Amino acid sequence: MKGRFGAGSLTVVTWVIAILFVFPLLWMILTAFKQEADAYTDPPRLFFTPTLDQFAGVLERGFLPYLSNSAFVTVISTIFVLLLGIPAAYALSLAPVKGTSNALGFFLSTKMLPIVAAIIPLYVISQNVQLLDNVWALIILYTSMNLPLAIWMMRSFFLEVPHEMIEAGRIDGATLPVLLRKIIMPVVAPGVAATALICVIFSWTEFFYSVNLTAARAGTVPVFLVGFITSEGLYWAQLSAAALLASLPVMIVGWIAQNHLVRGLSMGAVK
Repeated sequence: MKGRFGAGSLTVVTWVIAILFVFPLLWMILTAFKQEADAYTDPPRLFFTPTLDQFAGVLERGFLPYLSNSAFVTVISTIFVLLLGIPAAYALSLAPVKGTSNALGFFLSTKMLPIVAAIIPLYVISQNVQLLDNVWALIILYTSMNLPLAIWMMRSFFLEVPHEMIEAGRIDGATLPVLLRKIIMPVVAPGVAATALICVIFSWTEFFYSVNLTAARAGTVPVFLVGFITSEGLYWAQLSAAALLASLPVMIVGWIAQNHLVRGLSMGAVK
């Protein structure tokens, strides 16, 4: 009885904590289907007539161009991160040379600079090279923003590759591209997928660079959401609908790749 009570209590506590974490998301979904009048009631109204008017209003305000900008910037920057990060992680893990620790320290130090301290130089540079209000400026910045984290993560995954497999491939005459493609990558694929998913989340939700370096043509979804903050107040129902539409792509990708994410983040946890 004591064991059953302890397990039951742990289950209840786990569900309570999970509900507390998920409650803001559930409330956002609930509010997205309300009219503005229903979203402002005090106490909150739990029973109402659902409507899709807020989603229609979000689409009429030009949500799709912002969505396409975010998708393009996120996908291209993540591809660049993987193309640059995989060889770097291989070199820093399976083929280390003198100065490897210094390189790792340099990569980590780039994450310590507050982005607000660099925004003025970045703005001036973007203006001088004609990249202001251009998606390619965000792609370059997001790639540089995510690359150090990706290298550190993938390096830990590459360290889990047995050296015997690599030596056997070299004995069979496999070149470096063949080693990476046919021997190493199948082993670290879950870790690479987890790294890519984290880069997607960071790029999709990034706000500071986008709001300062874009205007009309290259704005992303977070910039679009700010448009609902007006001098008249917040349009809670429409803002919730826009936030739900903005969150759906990342939630869908995360749901599809959750197995790879769990496997990737748990690589090396159990010897």
